[in-house]
Amino acid sequence: MSDTVLVLDFGAQYNQLIARRVREAQVFCEVVPGDISYEEVRKKNPAAIILSGGPASVFEPGAPSMDPAILTMGIPTLGICYGMQLMAHLLNGTVTPAERREYGRTPMTLTQSSPLFLDIPEHSTVWMSHGDHVLKAPEGFTVLASTNTTPIAAMANPARNLYAVQYHPEVHHTEGGFRMLQNFLYQIAHLEPNWQPDQFIPQAIAQIREKVGNGRALIALSGGVDSALAAALAHEAIGSKLTAILIDHGLMRQGEIEEVVQAFPSLDLRVVRRDDVFFAALKGVTDPEAKRKIIGREFIRAFEHAKEAIGPVDVLIQGTVYPDVIESGGKNARTIKSHHNVGGLPDDVGFEIVEPLRWLFKDEVRKVGEALGLPDSIVWRQPFPGPGLAVRIVGEVTPDKVDILRQADAIVRQEIRKAGLERQIWQAFAVLLDIRSVGVMGDERTYGFPIVIRAVESLDGMTADWVRLPDDLLETMASRIIGEVPRVNRVVYDITSKPPGTIEWE
Repeated sequence: MSDTVLVLDFGAQYNQLIARRVREAQVFCEVVPGDISYEEVRKKNPAAIILSGGPASVFEPGAPSMDPAILTMGIPTLGICYGMQLMAHLLNGTVTPAERREYGRTPMTLTQSSPLFLDIPEHSTVWMSHGDHVLKAPEGFTVLASTNTTPIAAMANPARNLYAVQYHPEVHHTEGGFRMLQNFLYQIAHLEPNWQPDQFIPQAIAQIREKVGNGRALIALSGGVDSALAAALAHEAIGSKLTAILIDHGLMRQGEIEEVVQAFPSLDLRVVRRDDVFFAALKGVTDPEAKRKIIGREFIRAFEHAKEAIGPVDVLIQGTVYPDVIESGGKNARTIKSHHNVGGLPDDVGFEIVEPLRWLFKDEVRKVGEALGLPDSIVWRQPFPGPGLAVRIVGEVTPDKVDILRQADAIVRQEIRKAGLERQIWQAFAVLLDIRSVGVMGDERTYGFPIVIRAVESLDGMTADWVRLPDDLLETMASRIIGEVPRVNRVVYDITSKPPGTIEWE
């Protein structure tokens, strides 16, 4: 893409949000490893560079670093948090451990005018998360802002096109954060807001055609919008050389397999039943990461099994999106959880994996899906994890527990749909806990499972807030679940945001 912004990845879980905000500003960006070489950057010829945050300290042995020559290229560069500290460190400034760690909402004062802070108030609240700080700016830099505990909260050397901030402008908690990023992109890098997700379509189709060539491909189809869009793109690219496989692992939602089959009548779609294999592999397993990796392994084995009936297949196409990638941990990132289609895949995969949606965010996936003419029922379907209901059962996964959860989950989704909230809520679902609680039903003592109802609002899946559902809706769902689902005697509502929690429970 022309006018590309490179985001150099130093391991921050907020990297996705940096890229997301750049896309919101209608500028295309690509996330690359922080140790990308000068020559590689020169070949990419970016219009701007952003240095991400990260969990390390510049003082740690083996801490992520970058080619210092990149800072001499004259390309407009913005360092964020660790990116600012690294910039200062490489340019002979002074970075030291802070006497007091600065975390959360922090008042900041602008001390010098700069196009970076155009139309941003002199006093604002920003989001800080750092243990080190820049004590002395490199030669030629001007201090632009400070807080009570951070003397250099922002700095710049306009002559060298280098800018940096200690706080996180990408998070919504920062007042004027998006505006600051726009200033960097528009006022300093002189970029135009002309990126639209549907521009991605020809590139994705070309990528699939190139990878498949004269061979054949399988698409891992689940019915969700991600895999549906990947299937639509693949079908456009290679037509009859594509076979869609739906693995019935016994962990789907109620009626889901039938809905998927009906939604894709033009595809060569084959349902492969492997629920007995998945349940056998999951028997006795309680660790969430182990469950995810087992499911990832069995997915690939199921595709290999299907391949025997289909004939030679060279490529496996998956609907992996960027939130899956970042949460599974990059080169320097800390893994939050392995997604079965990223960190959960076994090492001996017998296919070449093609992930045409790998750098798209969920709202961009939906925009591209609409541009391709996918039905609303697919485009606006709520996200569902690849491991299915297994990651909504805390503890061992058994057919009985899945049956209980499937019934409860169907009630939650039915009532959300009846209330007209399906489009407004990112995800609403049920979770089954591996504990029992005492209750009383029909004047008799019960000892049943509790069900957790979870409903969140989000733009991209990286951060989320719990939804304030109406009391009468919660009451209806709870009453129906307890009355209709055997072995359940208690319903609770999860009011945890992300962070500190994740959207899914495992």
